[in-house]
Amino acid sequence: MAAKQTANEQVGRRERKKAQTRRSIAETALRLFLERGYEAVGVREVAQEADVATATLFAHFPSKEALVFDQDDEQEGALLDVVRNRPEGVSVPEALRRWFHGMVEAARGEPELDRFHRLVESTPALREYSAKMWLRHEEALAAVIAADAGLPASDTASHLVARTALGVIPSISSLDEGDRIVDETFDFVEAGWAAATADA
Repeated sequence: MAAKQTANEQVGRRERKKAQTRRSIAETALRLFLERGYEAVGVREVAQEADVATATLFAHFPSKEALVFDQDDEQEGALLDVVRNRPEGVSVPEALRRWFHGMVEAARGEPELDRFHRLVESTPALREYSAKMWLRHEEALAAVIAADAGLPASDTASHLVARTALGVIPSISSLDEGDRIVDETFDFVEAGWAAATADA
């Protein structure tokens, strides 16, 4: 039993160290990109600044663009959990509404977020990567919504809910209008989803 516990502790330490290394690389990359511009900073320079080998960097991030979106998987997981783990009696649109209100609130405490958005929008490679990333999230969210409602994966209403929900993200970068935009969007989504699932 003691040997098994020691082995588990070693695995836990390794995983924590890997996560710490990944976070350090991503934070270093973003700092350099914001300071000097995405195109002006090379991957080797990021690795040197983060004090890791280039091979280590690529073991954590498959591309230079991925350095900017290091929370891609966690973001998708959190989004899907909004549907899967919502409280009893809360509709899918309402659960998503609450999550997006949380995003707006969290963004108000992140003064660097506006610089991050400007970096992405001003860099074609990052805009393209971001668009593909959110399309993956949209497909995953639509599948979870459909499954939750007992509908086929190709269900049109589920895809429309996912697309409309994620389509709100660029609009809420204006934090002064963010809460209003979220409410207006999900009032619309709620009505449409209720009609689409009335007989489901």
